[in-house]
Amino acid sequence: MEDFKSKLTQISERIGSLKEQIQTEEATKNAFIMPFIQLLGYDVFNPTEVVPEFIADHGIKKGEKVDYAIFINGKPEMIIECKSWKENIDHHSSQLARYFHTLDCKFALLTNGIKYHFFTDLVKVNVMDEKPFLKFDITDITEFHYEEIYKFHKSFFNIENIVNTASKLKCESELKGILVREFENPSEAFLKHFIGQVYEGRATEKVVNDFKLLFSRASNFFIQDHIKKKLNIAFEQQTPTVIAVQEIVEDIIDTSSIAPGEEKTIETTIEEIEAFYIVKSILRTKTNSSRIIMRDTHSYCGVLLDDNNRKPICRFWFNAKKKYLGLFDDQKKETRFEITALDDI
Repeated sequence: MEDFKSKLTQISERIGSLKEQIQTEEATKNAFIMPFIQLLGYDVFNPTEVVPEFIADHGIKKGEKVDYAIFINGKPEMIIECKSWKENIDHHSSQLARYFHTLDCKFALLTNGIKYHFFTDLVKVNVMDEKPFLKFDITDITEFHYEEIYKFHKSFFNIENIVNTASKLKCESELKGILVREFENPSEAFLKHFIGQVYEGRATEKVVNDFKLLFSRASNFFIQDHIKKKLNIAFEQQTPTVIAVQEIVEDIIDTSSIAPGEEKTIETTIEEIEAFYIVKSILRTKTNSSRIIMRDTHSYCGVLLDDNNRKPICRFWFNAKKKYLGLFDDQKKETRFEITALDDI
């Protein structure tokens, strides 16, 4: 499993360094998708195992082909439809659904080499579900994803095992999507559920609108408090303390630009880490949180978009007695604001 994780990480890093040079769908297949198929243990050069341009004629439509079909025990069990890494794959599943029904396979994968959507037929046999049961971004893999992707490895591929977890994964994914939507833009029904528990009057339109702002503030505070508790637990532990905090720091801070030996003189404090997570929680409604990177220096702790010095978000000036939050205008001119507590952010 550790070797699998390591190789998956290598593919992720390869994407980051090469994607701007990849201009076509065919190049995306060769550079990103074929290495992923190989990672799953399948021989991309064995035409009895991985069949490119596999014919998937549908009714009177002839000559249709799916990009890859993976054969197991002489039967196509998974088909793969590929798009260029620049394409949004959210609206390309209908074509894959036709192939799925024609070929009578069990799993279908739609990917642009970065985003991966796995489908099966939980609702109706041999009819591909409208929503995938597993989705991930290969540049933002979690421990959970490693476990689920590994189930598709040739050595461990078991249809019953995957299908048994697919229904649960699909429900979890949909629930997560609902929560994200409701937290970012709560519906009236969602708000009224909470209004009824804290407000004795009638939930008029004005009350609902006022409560929407209150809910947004309360949910942000909840996230901040939750992160703070996690960090405090790490610091309260004995032996694991340094390891736990170091893992947190390494996970959120880019140290690639630090000269050898310099990192020993830079101390990232728990206050800076908490501030970073507060900023991430504020910006999560505007952009993918994986784009927000922390980079500590001797003088200040910076937060960047896309790990790009030309895209500064803010700076934490916490190394002196007085603490300041640095914000940037359209001309990237920084203005510092004194803060007395992290909640001031």
